[in-house]
Amino acid sequence: SPPARPRLLVLNQYYWPGVEATAQLLAQLCEALAADFDVTVVTGRLRGHVGLPTEEVRNGVRIVRVQSTAYERSQLHLRAANYGTYLADSVATALREERPDLVLCMTDPPIVGDIGLVVARRFGAPLLVISQDVFPEIAERVNRLESRALVGTLRGLVGLYLKRADRIVAIGETMKRRLEEKGARSERITVIPNWVDTKEITPQPRDNPWAREQGLVDAFVVMHSGNIGHAQDLDSLVRAATFLRDVDSLRIVIAGFGARHAELTALARRLEVTSAVRFLPYQPREVLAQSLSSADLHFVGLAKGLSGFVVPSRR
Repeated sequence: SPPARPRLLVLNQYYWPGVEATAQLLAQLCEALAADFDVTVVTGRLRGHVGLPTEEVRNGVRIVRVQSTAYERSQLHLRAANYGTYLADSVATALREERPDLVLCMTDPPIVGDIGLVVARRFGAPLLVISQDVFPEIAERVNRLESRALVGTLRGLVGLYLKRADRIVAIGETMKRRLEEKGARSERITVIPNWVDTKEITPQPRDNPWAREQGLVDAFVVMHSGNIGHAQDLDSLVRAATFLRDVDSLRIVIAGFGARHAELTALARRLEVTSAVRFLPYQPREVLAQSLSSADLHFVGLAKGLSGFVVPSRR
């Protein structure tokens, strides 16, 4: 019989078919690793995908979905409920799995690394953490968390797994320094930027079917494509439209969704710039190359004080 392949156990709340950047990146990574590993992903339920099975195999990856809540995440207590239910059920689920040769987790939820640490120590396996964000500093700097006790608790929990993980991946050099400041050992951190499939996402003509369908061919298009959250500083983009009211050909396209979607759309209505600012949902991946190519200028925003705590990337 052929030798057994090494087993990889992955923990992250979001995975395919989620539209979140972590979901898409992790799915691509796991499917590539499935060529050499037996990969199991323990993930959560997704809002809008209630019919997904508890367990399935996709592109060589075994996906196990725990019984977490999937509330809309704009309100902090509902997001906390999603996090808490996922963390509680994921640790029980992971500990019932066969012994892995490696435990891998991202940072969604922020303290999932502690669950990874418990599982890795239980099985005597190494722990690899891929840091997409640095908490609780992000939430603290955008005024989402103001309780000193809660911030201190989160800082301690995040520091716990950062100091004990066998390897950590940071997605930028500045993030690496932030992680070192939180107690992670420099020799255990490797910087690997996030990637894009350049065979799937390729430059397209500015005049393409998607642009024609959206009526953007004859406009000057400024675009944000991705998460509409607290870290992106999209207020500046919407407010800029008030100074450009006389530019009839301007279209500011904000494509995506997130915790501040309702707040940003309300701001556009209040400033009376809805003729210039258009909000679109996340675009299907099969038309993403066309939608991205439809813009004359792409906006990559980052709220003040967040350099290195989050690395903006557009999808």
